[in-house]
Amino acid sequence: MVDNKSIENVIILGTGPAGLSAALYAARADLNPLVLTGTDLGGQAALTDRIENYPGFPQGVGGGELAELFQKNAERFGARVVYETATGVDFSKPPYMVMTCDKEYLTKTVIITTGASPRKLNIPGEIKFRGRGVSYCATCDGWFFKDKKVAVVGGGDSALEEGLFLTRFASSVNIIHRRDELRAGTLLQKKARENPKIHFIWNSIIEEIKGSDSVKSLSIKNIITNEEIVLDVDGLFIFIGHLPNSQIFKKYLELDDKGYLMVDQRMHTKIPGVFAAGEVADSLYRQVITSAGMGAAAGIEATRYLENLEK
Repeated sequence: MVDNKSIENVIILGTGPAGLSAALYAARADLNPLVLTGTDLGGQAALTDRIENYPGFPQGVGGGELAELFQKNAERFGARVVYETATGVDFSKPPYMVMTCDKEYLTKTVIITTGASPRKLNIPGEIKFRGRGVSYCATCDGWFFKDKKVAVVGGGDSALEEGLFLTRFASSVNIIHRRDELRAGTLLQKKARENPKIHFIWNSIIEEIKGSDSVKSLSIKNIITNEEIVLDVDGLFIFIGHLPNSQIFKKYLELDDKGYLMVDQRMHTKIPGVFAAGEVADSLYRQVITSAGMGAAAGIEATRYLENLEK
């Protein structure tokens, strides 16, 4: 049922750094923004154990803590955070409609900050053992692998950050990478190489995840030599990138070949009054600080759009 009590000035979809920064700017402009949290409170950043490259925190800050600070800041100026997930939209004409499981909202503007979800390996055993040894979040599940052997797939910042986090619990952490060099930052690489619990398996891919009730081993193939080995592990953590959460918008908005929403330098989509920011529209940087900056820009642009409507 449509909520006919009022038409919102702005609805923001998502509560990651982009969404909450947009909410802060919209709230400070007295727009009383409505923020729909989605399923991942705080976005992917909230699942990161330690963020050490966000300005103002020289000792680093927990991802969950930073997300909480973002939300409190936005709420202080009047942002309304509602624990609902957008399931559909109608951008065919203004006011625009945003649908959730049990409600339909009308709004003058929309800021899309739905972020991205972990990319899957799509190999045998991945779905079967999800939650039983296969995980996409070390911060969430690392505790369950105390004194156990785990593996991490990936070679970027996330893979090394989560791998280092897992050394707090696991007896050993094997990092499996399809290349012979890492893409992660220099400092992370140094920390990982110096950690005695971390070992690297280069030029290799996982072909199958095996077990009975839970993960017991991985079938690994070297893509240079074609040599195959079986690695005994109790858990597998997958960090091979993310896919943008953009599918419910594809009827109305332009997506690039990777599924990212296309925006101009002012965060405008092709539909007036609909903006996008953060990892759903950023295939290049995907950092907390750049997502926050994009969100701030989107909040400013939504304010200017509404001012022009009034004129």
